[in-house]
Amino acid sequence: MRADLDGLDVVVETASPPWSGEDVVGLLSFEPVTADDLASLPSVRVVATPSVGFDHVDVTAATARGVWVCNVPDYCVDELADHTIALLLALARGVVELDRSVRDGGWDHRAAGRLGRLADVRLGIVGFGRIGRAVAGRALALGMVVAAFDPLLAPDVIAATGARPTSLEELLRSSTAVTVHAPLTPDTNHLLGAAELALLPMGAYVVNVARAGLVDSEALLAALADGRLGGVAVDVLDVEPPDAAAPAPKLARLVVNPHAGWYSEEAEEAAPRRATEAVRDVLEGRVPANPVNEVASNVP
Repeated sequence: MRADLDGLDVVVETASPPWSGEDVVGLLSFEPVTADDLASLPSVRVVATPSVGFDHVDVTAATARGVWVCNVPDYCVDELADHTIALLLALARGVVELDRSVRDGGWDHRAAGRLGRLADVRLGIVGFGRIGRAVAGRALALGMVVAAFDPLLAPDVIAATGARPTSLEELLRSSTAVTVHAPLTPDTNHLLGAAELALLPMGAYVVNVARAGLVDSEALLAALADGRLGGVAVDVLDVEPPDAAAPAPKLARLVVNPHAGWYSEEAEEAAPRRATEAVRDVLEGRVPANPVNEVASNVP
C-alpha cells in the first residue's frame, strides 16, 4: 500500500478507530467510519474501503462533508460466485453432512437426508449485479433453471443473460434454492425475513455470501430447525468473528464459513492496492475509481 502512494507528500500511518487528526487527508478502512469520525478528520478528502461492501461507512455524512467514499466492487467477483456455487453444491449433495458423519464413525449414504440433482434446482438470485450475474452463468452451465430479481435492472437486461426476470415474491415461491447478492442498505436490511422465507417451497436451500443483515438470521435458523428449509449455507454472520455472547450457530444441514468467499491470493493483493489507488486519485486531483457517492468538492 505504501508503494502505491510513492511520490506524494504524505506519510502513511496505521491506526485504529476512533480516528482523529487535522492533517489526515485519506483513510483506508475495513472498520466503521462514522459521522463523528469524519468530524474528527476535518481535512480528510477520501475514505476507501478494500471491499465490495461499504455499509460500514456513513456515506451520507461523508457526502455532506465533500468526502469521496470508494469501494472495490469487482476484485473478487469470480471468488464469490465460485463460493456461492460451492456452498450450493455442498447443500444439494450433502457434502459437509456426509463428511461429518464419516468422521463420527458412520458410513451411511443417507446420513445427509434427501439428496438431489443440480439439474433439478430452480435457483433464485436476489440482486443481479456483477456477482449475481456471475453466479447465474455458472448455474446455467450446470443445468439449473435461474430466475433473478433486481429492482434496479430492466427485465430485458436480466433476460439477456439467460435468467428469468421476476418479482421477489414470485422468485421465492418458485425457487428451490435462493442466494442473495445485494448491497446492505437500510432498504435491504432483512430483505428476507420470516414472511419472505415462508414463501419458499418446503425443503428449499438458502445461501448467503453477501452480508448477514440481508437475511433475518433468527428467522432463517428457525425455518431450518423446524424443517421448512432443506439446508442453509452462510459465509457471513451478524457478529464476526463469533464470540461467547454470539456463538456460531450449530444445526443439522447448516454450513458456516468464516467470511472466506472473497478470498484468493489474487484478491487479497488486489483489494488494498486498488483502494489505495483510489486514495491516490483524489490526492492528485482526479475523480477516483469506483466512487459510491457524488461530491461537489474534495474540500470539507
